[in-house]
Amino acid sequence: MNSPYPHLFAPLDLGFTTLKNRILMGSMHTLLEDMPDGFRKSAAFFAERARADVALMVTGGFAPNDEGRLSEGSSVFNRADQVADHRLITAAVHAADSKILLQILHGGRYSRHGALVAPSPVRAQINKLAPRAMTEADIERTIEDFARCAALAREAGYDGVEIMGSEGYLLTQFLVPRTNQRDDAWGGSLHNRQRFALEVVRRTRERVGADFILMYRLSVLDLLPDGADWAEIVATARALQGAGVTLFNTGVGWHEARVPTIAHMVPRGAFTFAAARLRGELSVPLIASNRINNPAQAEAVLARGEADMVSMARPFLADPQFVRKAREGRADEINTCIACNQACLDVIFRDQLCGCMVNPRACRETEPLPAPVRTPQRLAVVGGGPAGLAFATGAAQRGHHVTVYEAAAQLGGQFNLAKAVPGKGDYAETIRYYARQLELLGAAVRLNHRVAAQELITAGYDAVVLASGVRARRPDIAGIDHPLVLDYAELLTGQRPVGQRVAIIGGGGIGLDVAEYLAHAEPNQDPARPDIDAFLQMWGVDRQLGARGGLLPEPVAVPSARTLYLCQRSDGLPGRGAGMTTVWAHRLTLQKRGVQVLTGVEYARIDDAGLHLLVQGEPRLLAVDNVVICAGQEPQQALFAALQAAGMAVHLIGGAREAGELNAVRAIAEGTQLAATLG
Repeated sequence: MNSPYPHLFAPLDLGFTTLKNRILMGSMHTLLEDMPDGFRKSAAFFAERARADVALMVTGGFAPNDEGRLSEGSSVFNRADQVADHRLITAAVHAADSKILLQILHGGRYSRHGALVAPSPVRAQINKLAPRAMTEADIERTIEDFARCAALAREAGYDGVEIMGSEGYLLTQFLVPRTNQRDDAWGGSLHNRQRFALEVVRRTRERVGADFILMYRLSVLDLLPDGADWAEIVATARALQGAGVTLFNTGVGWHEARVPTIAHMVPRGAFTFAAARLRGELSVPLIASNRINNPAQAEAVLARGEADMVSMARPFLADPQFVRKAREGRADEINTCIACNQACLDVIFRDQLCGCMVNPRACRETEPLPAPVRTPQRLAVVGGGPAGLAFATGAAQRGHHVTVYEAAAQLGGQFNLAKAVPGKGDYAETIRYYARQLELLGAAVRLNHRVAAQELITAGYDAVVLASGVRARRPDIAGIDHPLVLDYAELLTGQRPVGQRVAIIGGGGIGLDVAEYLAHAEPNQDPARPDIDAFLQMWGVDRQLGARGGLLPEPVAVPSARTLYLCQRSDGLPGRGAGMTTVWAHRLTLQKRGVQVLTGVEYARIDDAGLHLLVQGEPRLLAVDNVVICAGQEPQQALFAALQAAGMAVHLIGGAREAGELNAVRAIAEGTQLAATLG
């Protein structure tokens, strides 16, 4: 059978070994390796992806010594008695005919423990702790620690190592003057600043031999004002190639950079241009990364000659079967990563186990799969939003007979609102995935059908699952029913037009989304055809790579298409309740677009003149054309009492159970869990 993605599924010859396709599952911090019984759980995690034909994968980062740990409890691989644990992982991956690398990561000044070290005692903006400057003895010992870690990896059965030289970790810190202020043989000139990375690679290659993959993750865009310039990046890559690198993986942005690189507002493939340019300078294979999330896009990157492989990490949280589905021409069945960050990065930075919004099973592969039911039940699902879709899919997979009732003309619920927001178009992928699963499973879907309690009672279902979602809450403000007022759902579904001057009541996550929507003259953009140039210009990224760190001297101005006021009762920054790894980018976006943020607000009334406020106690009139309400939600539970009174088994999930902040992670998890246990 001819592959629909011939470049993606072509083998890659590395000389001493061959990769069966061009897909790398990049490194992710999952915290599995730091848990009790973590290596057995990690082995199951990697094996499930390996069985689905991933050619090459990389573990989470292991420090080569105690100083390099990211935190007190982070994993270190520096002793022979640890080899047996790692063999659990390599044996499981090799049994599934895949290859795996150990990532060696030294946190440097990003480490969050008392013994952190760096080239110079320069504190990172994202770390409260300042590092100690490494002595020459520290440097020599650390180089040896990298090489010893790689040798232990070989003994443990790994096919190679990835040396983490990107994202602002220790090796990157040696390369740029902002973090390397040394005046000895390890600092000053580029030759001296490169020396640490080169010695790590040389020593490692000497220790592991020629027939062992040595992948180096190189920062191709630091996205910092004083980062490396392009000539330095090329020179460093060439020197590393000569020192023994088998292939290069590319990284974009230090963790302290103020440019989003992997969140949903980043267009697909926004940074492959840098990988493409570096590829022409090298003779070893190069891998493109960042916001590549579907096989057609990955195929296009390879077909254009921008890279020799593509790296995808979180897409394998969303769907372990990604590669097999692509190879078999079933891309429409892939559960696509939507780069929401909510169950992966947001929880990792709180030192909690990684997960995935759209795949609650991610990182929990040792838990038993739901068993097929012995006696199928007839189940009604009221509401085709995330919770209802997750339940309906899971229940149908177990063998239940499922009917989904959706009052709207399409499935999706709140995700239909989310996908209308610029930068969130990928939310449509989750709707597509569930709709396709329900089609394959033979579940009945009734759209444009606002089902009544009596209809459900008469139909005699064994159980009813109410996933009827939420409605926008209308706060108690004089004039709240004035014609110029609309709620966020009316806005995002296009039911009501808005004027050029708009006040937004509510500064939480929905308020930020509405401000972003209103700031665009034409907000709806197909994520498959992203405007990468507009994104790069807005965030000041130099596509020509002429400036240090890949940043323009001044970002291109991107004024809002409307005059916007974002109002919130509380003091402090807007975005309470939004994801911790993305909210800073949302706030910067509002700032760049000139959205006026008003805090400490009391709402007086709404009338023909506009919105009357007290701002920090001072009266103010916002003479606006419209007021958009983003002041929370209320659950829709209208059917619950009638169904219970009729003696029916009825379950509430998602927003219908608890509105609060819109929480799709909880909604999908609740739907999945109920499907696994009902009947």
